[in-house]
Amino acid sequence: MYPDEWRMEMRCQFLVVATFTQSRQGGSMSRTLSSFMVCIWLCLLPVWGLAEPLGKLSLKDGSEIYVEILEMTEGFITVKTLFHDGDPMKIKWSEVAGITSEDQVKVVLNSGTILQGKPTMLSPGTLGIKTDILGEPIPVAVESVMAVNPPVKPAVVYTGNLNFGASKITGNTRLQNYSFLGELIARSERLRLSILGRYLYGETDNQIVARNAFGTIKLDFFLTKRFYWNAGALFEQDTFQDLNLRTSLFSGPGYQFIDVGDFANPYFKKMQLSAEAGLGFFNEDFKNANDRNNVTGRWAVNFNWPVHPALTLFHQHQGFPSLEKRSDYYMTSQQGIRWHMLENFVSTLQFNWRYDNTPASGNKKSDKQYLLTVGYAFES
Repeated sequence: MYPDEWRMEMRCQFLVVATFTQSRQGGSMSRTLSSFMVCIWLCLLPVWGLAEPLGKLSLKDGSEIYVEILEMTEGFITVKTLFHDGDPMKIKWSEVAGITSEDQVKVVLNSGTILQGKPTMLSPGTLGIKTDILGEPIPVAVESVMAVNPPVKPAVVYTGNLNFGASKITGNTRLQNYSFLGELIARSERLRLSILGRYLYGETDNQIVARNAFGTIKLDFFLTKRFYWNAGALFEQDTFQDLNLRTSLFSGPGYQFIDVGDFANPYFKKMQLSAEAGLGFFNEDFKNANDRNNVTGRWAVNFNWPVHPALTLFHQHQGFPSLEKRSDYYMTSQQGIRWHMLENFVSTLQFNWRYDNTPASGNKKSDKQYLLTVGYAFES
């Protein structure tokens, strides 16, 4: 029995005895009834005060705290104590020897197993989870518990951004440049959809000097927590590369080397790194040069590192080596820094690089783009 419940029972017993003693001395039925009702009311006050489910937190130093257990995630258990009216307290899970609760909790083990039941401490370092199905508690090592009552995650989470850059000069020199960039990544338990697009346009003295567009779409299907299979497409147009449309359809395996939550350090907590390989079909439709198409291999690397809530580093690149002609290969990449200026408004300094080892006649192999844009970032 918890200490507060013991005090409540003793208080009720005292009040009942005092009530009937007073009724015998006074001899009045009405006074007896009134006193008895007051006694009942006073007995119920502690019950109302203890209406929240109680639990017990046992620490490795031998101390015990009577609490309401809220959740345990990321190595900290969050509890609400009976003697503290402020925000819930957080205690390191590594300092916990066991928990006991009269309320059912959801326990997630590092093996991925999920147990639903009432926990109790069988011995320091070992929990017993009593489920509705089994009569005997299931023993669980405290160190194998990854989460308790984890918050419900939405079925799909997403992040993205839209960016715009422009410059315009009039007078003796007439110049205008525009750039539009956008990215969306939507992730569920098994699927991840990635969409990337950009468009650049430049004009000097009413003469078009730059016009190109680039876009990719890719769907990843996670076979395990790290390993996935992807399928996607790349589309590109560039007026000054003699290119009507460059298209690649590709598919292959990928591996998520680093994902959100792999590191406890706040500077690395949201870092992501993945790599992919596979095969694809490559087609180039030129305005003047002869069109080309061939089977290619493909590699890709995606790196995203929110170093700080206000600063993110990113790098993405893809390579398409021809399987029919060794000297024929194409690579594209984008990398940069994105920082949050105000709430969801961001500014991005970005460098894009494209390299075609066998360009159309009269064109250079390499194209570089330096962009400074402002935009809006969003996430679920």
